[in-house]
Amino acid sequence: MSTKLRILVPVKRVIDFAIKPRINKTQTGVETKGVKFSINPFCDIALEESIRIREADKDKVENIHAVSIGPTKAQDVLRTALAKGADNSTLVDVGDEEVEPLSVAKLLQKVVEKDNSNLVILGKQAIDDDANQTGQMLAGLLNWPQATNASKVEIDGDNVTVTREIDGGADTLRAKLPLIITTDLRLNEPRYASLPNIMKAKKKPLEKLKASDLGIELVKRIETLKVVEPPVRNAGIKVETVDELVSKLKELKAI
Repeated sequence: MSTKLRILVPVKRVIDFAIKPRINKTQTGVETKGVKFSINPFCDIALEESIRIREADKDKVENIHAVSIGPTKAQDVLRTALAKGADNSTLVDVGDEEVEPLSVAKLLQKVVEKDNSNLVILGKQAIDDDANQTGQMLAGLLNWPQATNASKVEIDGDNVTVTREIDGGADTLRAKLPLIITTDLRLNEPRYASLPNIMKAKKKPLEKLKASDLGIELVKRIETLKVVEPPVRNAGIKVETVDELVSKLKELKAI
């Protein structure tokens, strides 16, 4: 392992967080045609934290490598990552196939080994499936320590201190490199990419691979039977007094 930080940052292309997803006509998933995509917000936070670690001590970080597993169009989020400060990037092109967390973790394991990374910082979950599994599975495959849901990260040599918010306070974890960190929303606020950096990003390295190039077979373990909208809820009402509240609850047979 390198004595300097070689940071791997997985980034996922998802439907933009500001857009309300719609179920497709076949009820097999979410409609993706004519919809704006962007970098997953939690991945963006992981990328920002990696850049801030380097800005705090330029000699500490040797390389920041962004990797995305998705369709060819995922190059867009990689170019965004490069514009924000990543040094190089890799696209594992899986076409339009939906890749489950375990397969993602196996692919990332191969990239970590290939890139000789000693720190992986990734979002705790993607907003499309909300699985919150990839970081933990990757730690298991690599047999590395993990610190999940980070709200603060401090690095001193090979020692890393991670603070995470829990019910009623904060939890502080300490571990040595190599390490997996998953990021929570409170960790930082990501920057925007400037126009000059967007132009410069076009010249930065973007490697393209297939899952087979990494020796991984994509296996489906989950079958989606049907995707439907949640049932419509009736509008609530306001009551003026406690007696009226009790009366309404009795009508609904809630008490």
